[in-house]
Amino acid sequence: MNWLQKLPGFTRSPPGLEWALWKKLPWIALAGTALPLACVALAWLAGPAAPTPADERSLTQWFYMAIGVVLLHWALLLTVAIGCVIVMLMKGPAFVADGYAVQHTDRPGSATSDPVHEKN
Repeated sequence: MNWLQKLPGFTRSPPGLEWALWKKLPWIALAGTALPLACVALAWLAGPAAPTPADERSLTQWFYMAIGVVLLHWALLLTVAIGCVIVMLMKGPAFVADGYAVQHTDRPGSATSDPVHEKN
């Protein structure tokens, strides 16, 4: 049994912005992850050799903010990726399922209505 039959005569839509974004997502993910962590690493290396507790607290706060920015970036990236996949699927070939008789129609008693309400 063929579960997914392509709809005959359906023309696919041309690829658009979704494919351009999809191809750039790995680089966007890498840049969005590396940039905040590089800023924290630079602040850590540029800090004093013998940091005071206030300096350590400040660097720790920057580290936590960088983690928050990276996690937010990943969440936004996942959202964009899901959107790209949805648009790709919608632009892909159309499939048709097997038809079946509908229980309720505009014309009760017709051939497609349920047998309980059919006239004998």
